[in-house]
Amino acid sequence: MMRTLPHAVIFDMDGLMLDTEPLAARAWSEAANELGLAFDDSICAHLIGRNFADCRVLIRERHGESYPIDALMRRWHATYDAIVAREGIELKTGLLELLDWLEARRIPKAVATSTRRSRAIAKLVHTSLLERFATLVGGDEVVNGKPEPDIFLEAAARIHAAPEACVVLEDSMPGVRAALAGGMATIMVPDLPSPPDAPLPDTVMVMPSLHEVRRHFAALAA
Repeated sequence: MMRTLPHAVIFDMDGLMLDTEPLAARAWSEAANELGLAFDDSICAHLIGRNFADCRVLIRERHGESYPIDALMRRWHATYDAIVAREGIELKTGLLELLDWLEARRIPKAVATSTRRSRAIAKLVHTSLLERFATLVGGDEVVNGKPEPDIFLEAAARIHAAPEACVVLEDSMPGVRAALAGGMATIMVPDLPSPPDAPLPDTVMVMPSLHEVRRHFAALAA
């Protein structure tokens, strides 16, 4: 249980800061339809928080070795980008207020996202958020994706913070497990429902929005 303010805060991106997970799920279904492929929509819950390589493995495991996964992955990118171009990207409730609060207290912030670095940068530029973070680690910059801790440990190292002095904010179970594996305090702000076979560890605080995260930090500061 957190008793003092963290020395640094590490943010996930999709589903935590950006309301993009429903767009991603739609893109998988639409891309498969455009290619005339069967696609089990229930797998989308298992893809949340995973890097692209792991998504590829999970989809192939579900649909079989002969499934044209490379064609689907390429079409997914184009379909997702088209949805974003039409509809834009909305910020999650309470994000800007939380960033303002942390910046007023000079608490360093980093982004650790399973999204590839180039695409993550594009999203954060699009939403005017990139310059508000000291560093960004993309899913293609570490060997092992979430739920392994590599990405959070790399983010902590880049902002010169000990893992145990960081708090990770996450919306997905793979991200939560990665943060815990890295020895970091973890707050989960759920976005889409987690798979039923993914029980939440007792050590994780759960808050309904980033507004509550800010209020929690303010209470610690007081």
